[in-house]
Amino acid sequence: MDFKSFKETIENASSIIIISHVNPDGDTLGSMCALYGIIKDNFNKIPDMVYNGIIPEIYNFLPAIKQAKKTSEIQNKNYDLAIAIDIAAKDRTGDSFPIFENAKIKMNIDHHKTNNGYGDVNFVNGDACCAGEVLFDIAQQLGLVINKETATGLYTAFLTDTGCFRYENTCAQTLQKSAKLIEYGANPSEISRYCYESKPRNMVLLHAHCMVNAKFENNNKIAYVLITNKDMEKFHAKNDYTEGIVEELRRMSTTEVSFVLKEVDENTTKASLRSKTIDVSNIAGIFGGGGHTFAAGCTIRKPVDIACNKLLEEIQKVLN
Repeated sequence: MDFKSFKETIENASSIIIISHVNPDGDTLGSMCALYGIIKDNFNKIPDMVYNGIIPEIYNFLPAIKQAKKTSEIQNKNYDLAIAIDIAAKDRTGDSFPIFENAKIKMNIDHHKTNNGYGDVNFVNGDACCAGEVLFDIAQQLGLVINKETATGLYTAFLTDTGCFRYENTCAQTLQKSAKLIEYGANPSEISRYCYESKPRNMVLLHAHCMVNAKFENNNKIAYVLITNKDMEKFHAKNDYTEGIVEELRRMSTTEVSFVLKEVDENTTKASLRSKTIDVSNIAGIFGGGGHTFAAGCTIRKPVDIACNKLLEEIQKVLN
């Protein structure tokens, strides 16, 4: 990667916007806030930040997160530079797609192996544990200042996208870089408490309901849950309340593939897939999705029951 192009692109832009992906998680939000801090502290510029959907309550602690705006608040603005962070494909910008497309220069900072380098300036490393690691490498290579607030955003990205440093994307460098962020001021116990011990009551109840109603196939090698809009209404659940369910299913000793299907409407279903042994990004790719080897997702343009049958069929082909 040409790290100097990052500095030159930022310096030449009069107006900048940072875009997070739809249904934002800890990596895209933590990295967005960290990038905001890097630009503010090192280039004396204040970028805009935009999010799609709802920011999960557990991430309200992130520095500068209150500065992030909904797409509707900035739809009529044009930017010299739009930076997509942790966004595997342009359509994952959601309602912010026109903002990204209309920018004079488009930058792409990501770690998904399915990312095709859709930006004018690309910083994509499929071996990085999170987009935050790609951003950390840029800052280190250029000698940019990382203060406590920026370190907090980056550490949140590292922590959440590695599943508390448990997933296969954790390596020696992951821990070394995380340690460096602690030196810069990130508080690991505090960040962990916000991310994993501050869940809303109804989120916990929804998870319990899903675990009780989980289904199993192929001698328990496949574990899955269907979440309907009625379920969401029953628990007064926000969209982000489904986060973590698919990982819970994967934790069972017998599970090789887990998935969660969430009803969007009567003809649209969102799928999240996880695995211990097989490349679920290939399965997600069949339905136009993608992601990582053991963590991927897609949208299936079918009712939830039909989507389930189609997804099960593709998974069973691989397992068999």
